[in-house]
Amino acid sequence: MLRVLLVDDEPFILKGLKVLIDWNREGFEIAGTASNGEEALEFVRHNQVDLIMSDIKMPVMTGLELLKRIREENITDAYFVIVSGYADFSYAQQAMQYKCTNYILKPVKEEELVEELRKIAKLSLHQEQEKEDTKKMEQAYLARNVISLIHGNYDKLNLQYVEENMKLSEQVRYIEIALDDTGIAEELSDEEKWAYQRELYKACVQFLKKYETHCIFNVSGHEKVYDIGFVYCDYMATEEGINEEEYLKSFLSCLKETLNIPILMLAGKKVKGIANIAKSYSTACMLRSVRGFRVKKEIYDYEDEVQVTNNGIVLCKKSLDSLLAAIEQNNRSAIQSSVEQFYGEMQQMEVAGDIVTLNINYILFQLIHLAISQDDNVNQEEILRLISESSFEEGIKRGSRAHLTRFAYEYADYLAQLRKNVSHGVLADIDKEIREHYSENITLKQLSEKYYVNSAYLGQLFRKRYGQSFKDYLIRFRMEQAVIRLIRTDKKIYEIAEEVGYKDLDYFVNRFIDIKGCTPAKFRKQTRCGEI
Repeated sequence: MLRVLLVDDEPFILKGLKVLIDWNREGFEIAGTASNGEEALEFVRHNQVDLIMSDIKMPVMTGLELLKRIREENITDAYFVIVSGYADFSYAQQAMQYKCTNYILKPVKEEELVEELRKIAKLSLHQEQEKEDTKKMEQAYLARNVISLIHGNYDKLNLQYVEENMKLSEQVRYIEIALDDTGIAEELSDEEKWAYQRELYKACVQFLKKYETHCIFNVSGHEKVYDIGFVYCDYMATEEGINEEEYLKSFLSCLKETLNIPILMLAGKKVKGIANIAKSYSTACMLRSVRGFRVKKEIYDYEDEVQVTNNGIVLCKKSLDSLLAAIEQNNRSAIQSSVEQFYGEMQQMEVAGDIVTLNINYILFQLIHLAISQDDNVNQEEILRLISESSFEEGIKRGSRAHLTRFAYEYADYLAQLRKNVSHGVLADIDKEIREHYSENITLKQLSEKYYVNSAYLGQLFRKRYGQSFKDYLIRFRMEQAVIRLIRTDKKIYEIAEEVGYKDLDYFVNRFIDIKGCTPAKFRKQTRCGEI
């Protein structure tokens, strides 16, 4: 509703204007009335108003004086309509100098007032759209500058713009907010994950409210990381009267309640000033890579997970290098003995848990380096995380010797697959499997086991070859088969759905709409009427 202030020194005219039309039906509400310009000026100083309708000749302060004061002092940008009994061009001319919207003569006719209100409503809608467009452009430009800082690729102009347009604190930290797709990767298509990512961004913006610019969409740019970047500042928790941990838990709880999907936060280390945010971002990325070896949580804090608090730092480099060599050679007996040797040293030295963590981090980053040297076209950090997750089973402690041994076995197999360049023959076989068994419940995991290829690696190979995920490729192939049946047969929609692999008719119809832009029934009708 647009709020209206009526200004006239004659009470019966104010009363008449109120009842002349149905204001609410036209999208307006009477916010208040005033008997002269001075009263009106005081009202707009303390109340939000979208339209002022004022007489000219009034005691204390005239309508023209009111208009002039409002515009010169920039009190409000409300639309202003003069309602006067004087058909004097000089009055109208003065009013227009101060951006008066219109000049209406008394007595005011119902049709004339309705027409004027509709014109103002249309102007207001256009103005709001322009404001919204401007706001989005400004936010997008700010986000680009923030991303430059986050990635460490910026100059003084980037830094200056961010510092001038964001409320910052002395210490800041980068926090990645992302879908926790562990265990649901096979169930959701890329389109569904992107949709969830956009919903996640909206939920973040709603929670942050006036600090929404601290939330940046898709910072990583990785094809399988559905993330939102969040620049956290110390004052955010302070303003709520809570500590940082409570603030992040409250944020996460709100997101989960809104979206009803698993979400996690990866909090990088605190740094001094926004100019150093790239250091915080790199530590959040580190958490993303190594969290498979941590106790499963919803919030991972770099300060707790990676930082070493002991005075001395112990790195069992000799036994670790032996383990790395065994993994590279895919020697299972050597892997087992190296893991035993490593944990034996840790136990003998009676070191704290964070020292074990430091040593495992060393192994993980060396393995990423090994894989990148053989194939730098895939996201090796993501593959490492997925392998560490898949090698974990219930009853085994994360980061334990059993977990590390299983992980080392799987990673050794993966490196062997990299050396063999398995993509040549396997992808052709998988494509054939899809074409022959698309109506069955086939998954990437099943195919990876059948062809002895790590599922994470196979997924990225598939994406690299076809430009989309295995799930999306399968859905599109099934829909093309559905199209053939819709055109060539008179089978019912549910029968076609079952033949191409969908027992859930609603799911089939929704996927068909996503890809073809209409329902299967409408598609069939259009093809038979020659509309496609």
